Amino acid sequence: MHAEERQQTILRRVREEGSIRVTDFAAELGVSPVTMRKDVEVLAERGLVARVHGGAMLPEDWAETAPAAPAVPAQGGRPRAMGLIVPSASYYYPEVIKGAREAAAARGIRLTLGVSEYHGEVEQAQARQMIEDGAEGLLLVPSETAGEAGRAWYEELDVPVVLIERRPEHDVAGAEHVGTDHAYGARLAVQHLLGMGRRRVALLIRSSTPTSPWIREGYSGGLRAAGLDGPDAATVIDLPGETPADPDYGRRMEEFLDAVEGGRIDAAIVHPDNEALVLLRRLRARSLSVPGDVALVSYDDEVAALADIPLSAVAPSKREVGAAAVELLALRLAEPGRPRRRVAILPELRVRSSSTS
Repeated sequence: MHAEERQQTILRRVREEGSIRVTDFAAELGVSPVTMRKDVEVLAERGLVARVHGGAMLPEDWAETAPAAPAVPAQGGRPRAMGLIVPSASYYYPEVIKGAREAAAARGIRLTLGVSEYHGEVEQAQARQMIEDGAEGLLLVPSETAGEAGRAWYEELDVPVVLIERRPEHDVAGAEHVGTDHAYGARLAVQHLLGMGRRRVALLIRSSTPTSPWIREGYSGGLRAAGLDGPDAATVIDLPGETPADPDYGRRMEEFLDAVEGGRIDAAIVHPDNEALVLLRRLRARSLSVPGDVALVSYDDEVAALADIPLSAVAPSKREVGAAAVELLALRLAEPGRPRRRVAILPELRVRSSSTS
């Protein structure tokens, strides 16, 4: 079993049971405890699990049990309390959670976590419960950023809200938010691929992700800045559906592979990471090489480094996003009348084997 397969197996078991013991699970998989500890360390560095003595557990469970710094009292002597609601604890957001938890602990703030699984009703119920339980403000990754008459549900809450990795579609209440400058990240990827001498740079993207509009914007801007023709139907390939089993998904992938084989595409930005892993397998099946026939940069850097050919990736500073959101909300609670802010944090490009000369 390869390292990536072991790590996915570990992650699956932790999600199913909440925790594992390293020695027990190593014996079950037929590997040494040392190998298992290294796998757990890789997952922990990516924020997907939390290392504990002798094993691993879900990061949100560990956040609830980890010791916090002495609480800084709010008005009336109560410790400050915030709620954090994210759509997932397994992709992208574990690092955001970690950054928020660390910043809250440093300030002595009690942080309560909710995971909505992308269900709007669940996130609204969690928000109401957190406020009822004493949360003075919320850090929120909303499923939707607009409601009826252009007003989102969270604007009706009686506590301040800071949006994370979401931009409000309507500025009715001037919502504060902290997020990654994804357009900048996509431009970085374009510049890197053009710097390799590639000139036919495509974008392979799952169009349903909240990040996709900003990646498209940066991709188009990067091409224009280099004096190249803007994107068209041949270079921007939307991946529909949620799984590779979707017939239209397969057709779009084949269109991309045909273009690489025919020399019409020599580089690509792929979002999200797991689509880049699927693409690598399909390229190999066509006997197309990476980066020889096509150079790749994935977007998110969740699993890019674990690919058979380690993938270059645009890596949002997720932990910094979580920490900055806590700091922004803490300032709002301390100074309710202060000017509202919107914070954009720049991602970085991590160059690996898939886009080296």
